[in-house]
Amino acid sequence: MAEYGNMQTGTLMAGKRGVVMGVANKNSIAWGIAQQLAAQGAELAFTYQGEGLERRVRPLVESIDMDFMIPADVTDDAGMDAAFDQIKAKWGKIDFLVHAIAFAGKDELQGSMVENTTREGFARAMDISVFSFIDCSRRAAEIMPDGGAIICMTYLGAERTVPSYNVMGVAKAALEASTRYAARDLGPKGIRVNAISAGAMRTLSLAGIRGGKSLMGTGREWSLLKEDTRMEGVAGCALYLLSPIGHSIAGEVLHVDAGYHAVGVPDLPEEG
Repeated sequence: MAEYGNMQTGTLMAGKRGVVMGVANKNSIAWGIAQQLAAQGAELAFTYQGEGLERRVRPLVESIDMDFMIPADVTDDAGMDAAFDQIKAKWGKIDFLVHAIAFAGKDELQGSMVENTTREGFARAMDISVFSFIDCSRRAAEIMPDGGAIICMTYLGAERTVPSYNVMGVAKAALEASTRYAARDLGPKGIRVNAISAGAMRTLSLAGIRGGKSLMGTGREWSLLKEDTRMEGVAGCALYLLSPIGHSIAGEVLHVDAGYHAVGVPDLPEEG
């Protein structure tokens, strides 16, 4: 029996097939997006890296009545060839891709970006967090003969400094630029490419940043809505961008953070 939590059910994605990359556990943004897409009738394929992730993700996939899981290491060209060959062999073509993959070493997600970023760490962060999006966009576009949609996940640290976000903020800035260039290149083929900038949420990514939990409290206090970023909003934005109602939107970075990104200075206490 499919389980969709607070997601809205319907038929907006009926007949659509797509790939979701980056589900790590039930708190993953990619998983929230996958649930919403499935609730609207989409058929999904999930990628994973390693047996450990497969064991965590498979029960989630089965809970929404799906079973198409594919091993994929974004740093291995041969493995990515095999992954997308498998998708093409099973479906022939796809309609959308969700890219929610990023990585930076824990040692580099604390303190000074200038002092703690190594050449190796910088290259690894850019490879996994940015080049993989470019590479997957190319591969996905090759099996989108009828057009489609691609989204990736970014964060406000791409635009402004965030304590300890460091090299990941630099990578996310590159990811946002890559979104615009991919949108330019793939737009003539009818493929819409966009990014979602989600607010701080309780994910593995947040846990990997020193002081990451405090970002949620700050986000709630400073936001225009005075609330946490909700998974329903992020997943709903993804549905909007990936579905037919998202036509004419390309090269955008949509913020889903309760309005936190719009605040320059938080409300100050009134003087007595």
